[in-house]
Amino acid sequence: MDFLNKKRFDSSRSPKSADAERLVSASSVGEDAAFELKLRPTQLREFIGQAKAKEQLAIALEAAKSRGEALDHVLLFGPPGLGKTTLATIIANEMNVGFQQTSGPALQIQGDLTAILTNLREKQVLFLDEIHRLQPVLEEKLYTALEDYKLDIIIGSGPAARTHVMEIRPFTFVAATTRPGLLSSPLRSRFGILLRLEFYNDDDLRFIVERSAEVMGVTIDADGASEIAMRSRGTPRIANRLLRRVRDYAQVRANGIVDRATAKAALQMLEVDEHGFDELDRRLLMTIIEKYDGGPVGLNTLAAALAEEEDALEEVYEPFLMQIGFLDRTPRGRVATRRAYEHFGIPVPTKAGQYDRPTLFE
Repeated sequence: MDFLNKKRFDSSRSPKSADAERLVSASSVGEDAAFELKLRPTQLREFIGQAKAKEQLAIALEAAKSRGEALDHVLLFGPPGLGKTTLATIIANEMNVGFQQTSGPALQIQGDLTAILTNLREKQVLFLDEIHRLQPVLEEKLYTALEDYKLDIIIGSGPAARTHVMEIRPFTFVAATTRPGLLSSPLRSRFGILLRLEFYNDDDLRFIVERSAEVMGVTIDADGASEIAMRSRGTPRIANRLLRRVRDYAQVRANGIVDRATAKAALQMLEVDEHGFDELDRRLLMTIIEKYDGGPVGLNTLAAALAEEEDALEEVYEPFLMQIGFLDRTPRGRVATRRAYEHFGIPVPTKAGQYDRPTLFE
């Protein structure tokens, strides 16, 4: 393979595909989709965690139902795997209306969007995932649909073209995104309810693991659930994925019973440590500490040292390490913080302290 062909081949490997290969990835992969359907709560009272978002949503739902109106349009944003799709289905269930789901990349032409909007029933919930990837021309079509429940359609072409306005039944538009900063101001202003989903704490994740284990018919104690929750990176999707792998280990090695010792042994075999780091996380941090004296080191240099794409490092590996305070970005490059040194039992150099900052979970 010559250089140009190799470069073309490497560039086809997207950050999302690289993330999907990891056990501790928050991205949904094929087997997750079918499995999550069995575990998703169907009512708001069954949804664990996200107290602020739940309270706002509960009030809005009750008010809309008492008025007999469609719920205001809802924007759900936050990291992947925290329950945006689940909340969208709960909204439809609570309002007792139909539910239709699509995604930004799936809508390619205006006819796709027109067909969906004109076939919506009264008060129905339309869920659009990854709205930040919606084409700009389709986004502009949404403006009048969301605000006035009308859709402008151009019939014909050239001098004979004319505009026709179609009425749309009142509906609830629920959109989800992991990158709210990419949404335009006009689009954001069309949403009446904006809900940010935060990472879960260990107690909430333990309840989720216990509930999932009950649905799956897995025997698990509180200590075993806590061990899985602690290593789930604050994300229910990862917690459920780890539970499946621990269940398999327990079935073969521990008579099907998941306790703390079994969970620790299973997760150690899977190379997921107490912070939820996998081999890639540890390799990134140790490269910065050992090869570059803790940093700063530039992104392109780090990518070359790890034989990884720059986009994959920036979008997949680094965010979680930064959120919990093990890695920092400075104007001069990436830096390992004091917590990273302490985690690996390496003496902290004097310069490392200057890069410390508060962590997400403290």
